[in-house]
Amino acid sequence: MRLSAGSSTRPIITFLMLHRALQPGYDYLLERKLSSIWREITDSPLAGDLERFMTAAAELGFTDRVRFATGSQVPARLLIQTGRRLDRLTLADLNAFAAACHDREQRTGKGHKHYLAAVSNTQRVLFHLGIVDELPRSGGPVPFTERLADVRPPIRETMIAYLERKRATCQPKTVSALATRLKHFGKFLADIDPGLDSVAHLDRRKHIEPYLTALVDAVNSKNDEVITVADRSRRVLALTGFLTDITEWGWPEAPPRKLLFRDDTPKLPQTLPRYLPVDVDRRLTEVLVEQPDNQLAACALRLQRACGLRIGELLDLELDCVHEVPDHGSWLKIPLGKLETERMVPIDDDILTLIDHIIAIRSHGRPMPHPRYRRPAQFLFTHHGRRLSQNAVRAELDRAAQAAGLDHITPHQLRHTYATALVNAGVSLQALMAMLGHMSAEMSLRYGRLFDTTVRAEYERALELAKQQTRTPAPGGISLPLTDITGGADWKDTPLIKSRLACGFCLRAPAQGACTYANICEHCPSFHAEASSLPILAAQRVDAEALAHDAEQRGWIAEAERHQRLIARLDTLITKAQAG
Repeated sequence: MRLSAGSSTRPIITFLMLHRALQPGYDYLLERKLSSIWREITDSPLAGDLERFMTAAAELGFTDRVRFATGSQVPARLLIQTGRRLDRLTLADLNAFAAACHDREQRTGKGHKHYLAAVSNTQRVLFHLGIVDELPRSGGPVPFTERLADVRPPIRETMIAYLERKRATCQPKTVSALATRLKHFGKFLADIDPGLDSVAHLDRRKHIEPYLTALVDAVNSKNDEVITVADRSRRVLALTGFLTDITEWGWPEAPPRKLLFRDDTPKLPQTLPRYLPVDVDRRLTEVLVEQPDNQLAACALRLQRACGLRIGELLDLELDCVHEVPDHGSWLKIPLGKLETERMVPIDDDILTLIDHIIAIRSHGRPMPHPRYRRPAQFLFTHHGRRLSQNAVRAELDRAAQAAGLDHITPHQLRHTYATALVNAGVSLQALMAMLGHMSAEMSLRYGRLFDTTVRAEYERALELAKQQTRTPAPGGISLPLTDITGGADWKDTPLIKSRLACGFCLRAPAQGACTYANICEHCPSFHAEASSLPILAAQRVDAEALAHDAEQRGWIAEAERHQRLIARLDTLITKAQAG
């Protein structure tokens, strides 16, 4: 009846709505087009509130088209139906509007996605105006019961209880990954043994070994390709952790015997970091600088490349992330990331200029809840009243790579490229670890394997000797003077694997590995030292301490431990020699 009103009566209805004399209901408001409202609202009580909303939306970076569409689709209808001022609107009003959109779609079949997008935009604007205290959810985690819906109930209940327990000690992303990997195993059990009623009844021959075999041909649902060895390994490790934990916790659902063993985990290939070659790095940077599509995301990628950040660390940067240290320049404070550590990274004037540009183009607004601490925080990368998402960064990188004529590139490759550039420039292992936020030397040594200067020097030395042998053969062969190895420097300072022997020393290139027979005599039970050998043993001990320190500085932990064992053995020999 209301919708059948003709062109002669609709202006009257519109006038009454705008002057708070009529609240027709959302069913009517959602069917009426209110695009003409902007011509008629000027002298109405709603004008001031809508103008305030539109101004705030512009400050958050919304385009005119989005602002006017959002303004007429949601806040105008809310003000009409509630009869309240803008600053009196609540989350309940937004929820009621969204529910009306759902009801309309079920009743008429008309889509409501454009309305829900406008509801999300409206909530962001109201949040930054301080009217509501929550930002719209961006999807959020799927409940465990829904994610494990394909798992048989008895097994599902145990898995859900386990995941809930892990939430107390693990990061949400870690628990989410565990849920995904356990889901694959649970679904496999439901397919091959629907009658299995408890994890305690798992059998290695019947359940575990068939699952390990099936993983070889398992397909990734996202790209329809066979899963990688790394993904197979992660699924096996997740299942191993699940069974090990519930056994150690004494759960009644735990299997009575061990079902998975070390050799069940697929061996991972020892690949080198996938850095971008110099020409590819340059072409990608040029596109990000000169042809950005999403300017804020492009700047984020440039900052990631310049500072070697993980993508999570990048997007968690806060507005006050730059710290000036007198006489020590500018530093970037990297927030807690993958390894739960903070760090400071030195930055130069070019990076400072980039950060200043990011601050100029980001959208300003009310501080947002920090996902880790829940305290309000001003993040560096914000637009349209929300934080920049990983998907937006990845999309901009995909577009830039395509525009530059490059293959697919991941954000983490920018971190590898940063680390590789530092290694090429000769940065020390300790500095590399500090700037990348690595917890162990082994993590940083992966980059050292890319361009091992010692291997290169050994190659060039051996090649030159081979050339000399070809040019001037000598009856007695070619001797290798000590200066050819050490370059005239003290042998203890060379970047080689060194062993101090009682009668001399041994030098080996890292590529050769440690010698199996190094100091074998000193450790032999049949070896005895006399008092006359004390000066030699003392000198050997001094050198061994220097070599242990040198190995520690280079990050050669196993080599340092070898020298420490020699020192302990020398102490024993010296004590026995002194006692006669």
